[in-house]
Order: sequence, then structure tokens, then C-alpha cells
Amino acid sequence: MGPKPADERADHDLFRTELLNLINQRHELVRLAGLIDWQAFEAEWSPQFASTTGRPALPTRLMAALLYLKHVYALSDEDVCEGWRENPYWQHFSGERYFQHELPCDPSSLVRWRQRIGEAGCEWLLAHSIEAARKGGLIKRQSLDHVVLDTTVQPKAIAHPTDSRLLNRAREQLVDAAQREGIELRQSYARVGQAAEHQAGRYAHAKQYRRMHREIRKLRTWLGRVIRDVQRKANGVGPELKAKLDIATRLHAQKRGDKNKLYALHAPEAECIAKGKARTPYEFGVKVSIAVTAKEGLVVGMRSMPGNPYDGHTVGSQLEQVAILTGQVPKIVLADRGYRGAQTPEGTRLLISHTRRLPNRLKKLLKRRQVVEPMIGHMKSDGLLAKNWLKGATGDALHAILCGAGHNLRMILAHLRVLYCAVWGLMALAASLEWPMKAQTSALPSLMARRVLLARD
Repeated sequence: MGPKPADERADHDLFRTELLNLINQRHELVRLAGLIDWQAFEAEWSPQFASTTGRPALPTRLMAALLYLKHVYALSDEDVCEGWRENPYWQHFSGERYFQHELPCDPSSLVRWRQRIGEAGCEWLLAHSIEAARKGGLIKRQSLDHVVLDTTVQPKAIAHPTDSRLLNRAREQLVDAAQREGIELRQSYARVGQAAEHQAGRYAHAKQYRRMHREIRKLRTWLGRVIRDVQRKANGVGPELKAKLDIATRLHAQKRGDKNKLYALHAPEAECIAKGKARTPYEFGVKVSIAVTAKEGLVVGMRSMPGNPYDGHTVGSQLEQVAILTGQVPKIVLADRGYRGAQTPEGTRLLISHTRRLPNRLKKLLKRRQVVEPMIGHMKSDGLLAKNWLKGATGDALHAILCGAGHNLRMILAHLRVLYCAVWGLMALAASLEWPMKAQTSALPSLMARRVLLARD
């Protein structure tokens, strides 16, 4: 059953103080809540509830706000629910009228809502963050004409892959699944398998690689014996055992120089990507394409690119997403030399770094290509882009888009915070000099003057 309308959920209590009377209404989260069109989420997500019976779903504004807050403050599902219970500004941001002392929902509800809204719903969240930035004065409409493209790696939450660990874990999981199906194996190799894994790690640490490879060959042989034993004795293979058997067979067959290797048993979609970094030569996850405005660095497009494609082949799909989210196609796209040879839509020009014989206007604009690098760094250090805990290829896509929405909201909050300090600092200075109100507003720029009048009202 769909969520209740907002008027049906309003609880009027004469003996409780409303949140508006408890919090500072000039706080940046309060002002950000006024920039987002919350009614649009209910209209957009209501078709996801086909059934008209059962318990009503959680409010759409509450779930959208929790997803926003999770990625703004880089929290887990459990931590954002716990923080919501303690923070009155978060509760006001999510549409509550009175302070609540209970958890807003079970953390698993966030998982189900992400699965329900899908990639299109997360793009809707990103689009509303872009619209809120425009309403808040962070960007202008002409800022969307110049866009910077780049790619990065979104690492998966997996352990560093080693052959000894993967082979032994695959054997253990296959043995456990077979025993749950009632299959009696000839030998499980539990004791010798664990000992061989530990010994291979010791040999690797001592750089005795011949002895290490000998232990790995033992683990591979034992895994092959268990696979063949299960195949002989399993008449009707269940879905769980079949999945474990397929993963173990794939791991047993892969060689050192193969492509599309298996790096994690619980995340077979993880890829090994080399970006040329000295500190991290290889990263295990998925490639993500990012589009930001050249002037402000606001994220206007973010999409996962499974399969580790060439950067130039991601331009078309990335610009298509930018056009959907912003409503217009960029006129000039700035990119590094990894995008050489890329094809752009008609009406869009691609400028590559270190291009010579350009007019002075384009030379100056091309220097703004580097704006995307600190934005990626902020999304990894301040946001959740440094590690993805969501499951599967769908989780990769959802997590990337939500990281972009969280980055946009952090930029808006910082803009509102700085604007508040600047406006009220000038107001205090004007009051100390005893300027008349007309002189105070005329001394400020037009945008700041309008905000002063709104704050006074």
C-alpha cells in the first residue's frame, strides 16, 4: 500500500512544542528543506506501490530525506537512523512537525526503498539536488553549458583478493552448501585446506614464491575434487548449491592471464581497474563516469560503467544522462587526454587537455578541467564513494548516483552557511554604524540584499 498523504499524517498536539519553535530557522538544513520540492517525490514514487491493501508505506519525504542525509554525512543505514532520532534539524528536514523519540524506521527499510525506486528514482534525487542548487543561487542556467567529464573507480567493499584465500573460501562454501543439501562427500579437506591457506600467506610474506605456488596448487586440486564429488552425487541441485557450484567452477578454471576474473565470491561483478596511481596501482570495483559544471563543480551526471570501458566510449551515455537531469545538452565538454577520439552529439564540442592553437577564451575555459579532480576527492573523503557496500551491479549504479546527490547537497549547505555568515556580518556592521535600512540594503549586492530582506521578514 502506498504512503499516506501528508494531511492524513499531520498530528496536532497542543501540549507539545513544534520543531519550528525549537530550532534556528536560519540554519542551513532548514533553508535547504525549503529549496527542495518534496511533493514531487510522492507523485513520482507512488506508481511503485501497485497493491492497495496492507500496511501503508513510509512517507516518501522521510525516505528521500534519509537517503540524502546518509550521503551528505557519509553514514551507514543504521547510523543515519540513530542520528535522526537525536537531531531536531534532521527531523525537520524530513518533514516532522514534533520532535520524535523513536527511530524513523528499521534500517532495512532503506534497503527495500533503494530496490523499489531503482536507478531512475536515484536519478530523480540527483535531479532535485541540481534544482535546489539553482534555486539557492549556487549555479545559474548558463553554468550548464560548460561541463567537465572524468572517470574514477568506485571500490567495492571486498578484501584484497589472493588465490589462496579465494580457493579455500570457495571450497568451504561449497562443502557447507552440499552438507545442507544432505550430500555426503568423500572428504571436505577442512583441516588441510585451512593449514595450506595460512602457509601460503607465510610464504608470500617471506617472498618464497615457489613454496607459495605449491600450496596454491594443493588448494586448487582440493577444490576440483570437491567440485567433481558434488557433481557426481547431486541429482536435483538446489538454487543455493547451484550458485555455489557455478562460482567454484569459475574460480577453479580461471588462469592468471584471463579476463573477467573472479575477485570476490560475494561480489562477482567486481573488476580490477588500473588508473595509473602510484599509491594504488589496482583498484577493485567499477568504473564511474562523472560530469560536473566547469565553474562551480556541481555534479550534473554520475553513472556506473560496468565492463571497464574506454573513457571515450562513455561520453554518449554520460551526456544523455546530463540532458535528462538538467533539461539541456552542454555546449562545451572539457576532458583529459583519456577521452581522445570520443564522439559527441551534434551541437556539443569536446575540448581535450593540452590542445594547442585555441583562442584565448577557450584556453582560459580549458584550465577549468581540473575542477573535477577535487570534487572526486571530496566525494571519496567526505562522502561514501571510497567504498561501496551495496550488493550487485544494481547497487553499484545506485550508490554512484546517490554519492553525486550527497556531494551536491554538501555544496549547497556550505553555500548557504557562507552566505548566512556574510549577510549577517554585514548587517551587524551596518547596525553598529547606524545606517538606515535603505542604505544597508543598497550597500550589499542585489542578491544578498534580497536575502537580507527575506531574513528580516
